[in-house]
Amino acid sequence: MQRSDSRILTTHTGSLPRPRPLTELYALRARGAAVNGGAIERAGRDAVREVVKKQHAAGIDVGNNGEQQRDSFFLYLKSRLSGLGGSWERPSRADVDRYPEFKRMWNEQHAARTQVSALGGLPKAIGEVRYIDPGAIAAECRFFNEVLAESPGVFVEAFMSAPSPGILATAVRNEHYDTQSNYLAALGKALQVEYEAIANSGLLLQIDAPDLALERHITYKDLPVSDFVDFVAEVVSTINRALANVPRAQVRLHVCWGNSESPHDCDVPLEAILPALLAANVGGLVLPFANPRHAHEFRCFEKYPLRGDQILVAGVIDSLTNFVEHPEVVADRLQRVAAVIGDPTRVLAGTDCGFDTSAGWGRVAEDVVWAKLASLRDGARLASERLF
Repeated sequence: MQRSDSRILTTHTGSLPRPRPLTELYALRARGAAVNGGAIERAGRDAVREVVKKQHAAGIDVGNNGEQQRDSFFLYLKSRLSGLGGSWERPSRADVDRYPEFKRMWNEQHAARTQVSALGGLPKAIGEVRYIDPGAIAAECRFFNEVLAESPGVFVEAFMSAPSPGILATAVRNEHYDTQSNYLAALGKALQVEYEAIANSGLLLQIDAPDLALERHITYKDLPVSDFVDFVAEVVSTINRALANVPRAQVRLHVCWGNSESPHDCDVPLEAILPALLAANVGGLVLPFANPRHAHEFRCFEKYPLRGDQILVAGVIDSLTNFVEHPEVVADRLQRVAAVIGDPTRVLAGTDCGFDTSAGWGRVAEDVVWAKLASLRDGARLASERLF
């Protein structure tokens, strides 16, 4: 995992806006319409090439394929895993339930959007879950590496994402395995194929694990916090087993409270889950510190420090607002984080979450996304001048 001894590197959290025609194709397919698979493949490949260029222009050092060839950060696995079928709807969120007027607005906004829903029509596990064909992830990695080869040096380092077994265990309802532990174990074994394929292709692996914070106000909203922390610990253990053959320095773990503009006043505090997160056998954490609910929580690392060889990707750009953060604000945030970590070489500048975690889900206009990432670059430069 790249670190710099002369400046703070910039990165982001994975998903970037997809072209509108590609989003429409994904949304049509998600609704069960007949969509030409070749058309989606071509549009996805074109979008990867374009998004790599745009990241470079915006000053991103550690970039990715923007998840352009996926309709969602985890739902793309519907075509890669066996044992899935039927459909169900996720439980409502505790922070949405407590505000009836907001809930009405929330439902109206999502009903009016052309998007791949991460709330309803989700699959269930109705049989044995296995990874069907390693060729799918191999082809995705191979194409991304081909795009990178077309523009040598476009990034300092490149990454690719894969979901946590925990987000699948909670979003894909189990109707086959006798216990959650057995279900998690099966998911971890299946995802191990993706984790190892990404690492073996020479890319940095980012594991997207919103479940490790988000599920407190969904699946575990009516249970004690201790039950949720037990869930976090079990998912982290499952991830560690799935990473048995992947060097920890090649893995970063992204944790957040969900990519939604909602009250978030039922979120579990970072301090409650950080000890369990630090048990993950990874080279770094990716955490949100820009949004107004969690902007203060970088201070948790005073009590629970990172391991000496780990890095922190600090979210200093909010992925849910069309405000373009001033570079001075970005620099101030990075300086505060670096002071707590104690070493600016171990801090990267990032975003709170992805900008389009499911196709059409994003709330930030595409042109504003690139302006925000350019401000991330400029703020990181200011902070670097002061810290190095």
